Amino acid sequence: MFILMLKYIKPLEEVDRELKPHINYLEKYYSLEKFICSGRRNPRVGGVILCSAKDMEEVQAIIKEDPFYINEIAEYEIVEFLPTKYADGFERFLNK
Repeated sequence: MFILMLKYIKPLEEVDRELKPHINYLEKYYSLEKFICSGRRNPRVGGVILCSAKDMEEVQAIIKEDPFYINEIAEYEIVEFLPTKYADGFERFLNK
């Protein structure tokens, strides 16, 4: 399991111009059951994605498809963690 922390490195005007392609990217990985949840940080300095991937190499390949990454709109910080306690039903997201 991975937490992807995005930090905007461009003005919000540029973020907003790439928002639709970024949302399409998110939808692709939700449909593949790789993304579990995502949203803006508050204050709006970036975003957070909870990602279920098999390893760091898969995460990096996924990130490289993000228009925010491609167009240098945001930087990514990747945090890997091993869930040991979670709400009922969450286990369906583990070991994908």
